[in-house]
This record gives sequence, C-alpha cells and structure tokens, in this order.
Amino acid sequence: MDIKTASALHRLRLASIPEALSFPALLIFGTGFRIVFDYDSLVMPLGLIHGVLFTIYVLLLLDVWNRAKWPFKRVALFFVLAVLPFGGLYGDRLLKRDEEAGVIAARARKEGVVGA
Repeated sequence: MDIKTASALHRLRLASIPEALSFPALLIFGTGFRIVFDYDSLVMPLGLIHGVLFTIYVLLLLDVWNRAKWPFKRVALFFVLAVLPFGGLYGDRLLKRDEEAGVIAARARKEGVVGA
C-alpha cells in the first residue's frame, strides 16, 4: 500500500466516527427538542450538519475506492454502514485493520522481507 492509499484510508477513518455518531445523536436530540419544546427551527441546522458529514464521508469513500481499488461489494458495505445508526463505528474497526495491515506490509517491504 502506498502512502496516498494509506492517507486516504486514514482520512476515511477520521470521517467515519463523527458521521456515525451524528446521525443518531442529532436525530434523537433534534426530534426530542422538537417534541419537548415544540421548536422546529433546530431540526434543519442539525440535519444540515449531518448532511455535510455524510457527504464528506461519501466523497472520502469514493477516494479510497479509487486509490485502494476496492471491489464494489466492499464499497457498498461501507456505504450501508454509513446509513445505519452507529454502523460507521464498525466500519472504523474494519478500516483500522486495513490500515494496520498496510503499515505492516510497508515495513516488511522496507526491510526487504521476501513475499511482502
């Protein structure tokens, strides 16, 4: 794995946690605030925040797809995980595993280990 692919994976990891937490947190907070206080003006800004985070996540996912040459099934899995509440947390674990494997492979190549 080259440095650009590793960087793309790392950026996707950084975006996955806020995106994963924004959907349920903002949905619960916005809906609860609307019901308790009968105040609808908070729902739109919270939805906008989540929409921006989701858009950033999808753009970074497309970047990883391009750089890492993932199969379509893997990209679809990460997209579905982004749609599910807290699904991005599981996606982060998968990305962390990929990132660590890439670092290990890069170190092995640097040290000249056969088969890396």
